[in-house]
Amino acid sequence: AQAILAEPALVFLAVATSVRGLLRVSLGPFVPVAMGKVAKKGGRKSQEPVTRDYTIHLHKLLHKIQFKKRAPRAIREIRKFAAKAMTTKDVRIDTKLNKFVWSNGVRNVPTRVRVRMSRKRNEDEEAKEKTFTLVQHVPVESFKNLQTETVRDDEILGNRGKGGAST
Repeated sequence: AQAILAEPALVFLAVATSVRGLLRVSLGPFVPVAMGKVAKKGGRKSQEPVTRDYTIHLHKLLHKIQFKKRAPRAIREIRKFAAKAMTTKDVRIDTKLNKFVWSNGVRNVPTRVRVRMSRKRNEDEEAKEKTFTLVQHVPVESFKNLQTETVRDDEILGNRGKGGAST
C-alpha cells in the first residue's frame, strides 16, 4: 500500500511492507515538487488554412443503418469526419457533394467518396469559430491506391503552375 503525504517543499512516499506478519512503515523523500500549476508548452495546434484530399469509406459507416436513413446519415458522417480531421466545429458541405451522395437515392449511397477538405478563416467577425471547413466532392475514376494528400494553393486555382502546349 502506498500513500503520498504532501508538504509545501517536498513530497514524501510512505511505504508499508509486511514482514512476518508485522507491519513496518518507512518514510523517505520521494521527489521535490513545486506546488502549483504547471504551464503547458505549445497549447493547441495552430488553425492554419490547409487543404487535403481524403477518401471516406461510407459503406462501413452505414453498416446496419435503416434504408430510409442512409443518405442523411452519410451526410452526418461526412460532417463528423471533417470536424475530426480538420479540428473545426463549423463544417460546410458543398451542394455537389450532397448531390453525389443522394444520386442513387436515399437507400443506395455510394460505397466511397473522395472529398477535398479546406480549412479556411472565417470572414465574419461575429462568428463563434475562427475557422471553418469546406468539404467538396472530387470525382475520381477509381479509388485504388489513393492516399490522403495535402493540396497546394496553385492546384486549387486550376493548375496554373503546370504549363500546357506552347507554340
